Amino acid sequence: MSRRIAQIALLVRDYDEAIAWFARALGFVLLEDSDHGGGKRWVRVAPAADAAFCLLLAKATTPEQQACVGRQHGGRVGFFLHTDDFARDHTSLAGAGARFDGEPRHETYGTVVVFEDIYGNRWDLIGPAQ
Repeated sequence: MSRRIAQIALLVRDYDEAIAWFARALGFVLLEDSDHGGGKRWVRVAPAADAAFCLLLAKATTPEQQACVGRQHGGRVGFFLHTDDFARDHTSLAGAGARFDGEPRHETYGTVVVFEDIYGNRWDLIGPAQ
């Protein structure tokens, strides 16, 4: 039996705002943007077109969902983005207005910095040790 997690939903305020931020700040590609009627869309983004995993951008529609935008992990780091060029991606994030929690640091597993996306979700940007 083969199993894998293919995607995870990320609550967002607005589809187009989220697509633009993930493309500009992280260089993610838009895999799919299908209209499902009534303002609902199926929007998937990923680090690359052939990525094994993607984010499903889900527009928050109820007050309960809206209250969770940016807080899906209770203030903890919830996403871990590995990169082959830490400096490039750190610079791109800074240029896109990402907020960093401190300076990059060197750990046994690589170079890491915590940043917040457009909604306040916390991510680790990790340049794995060679």
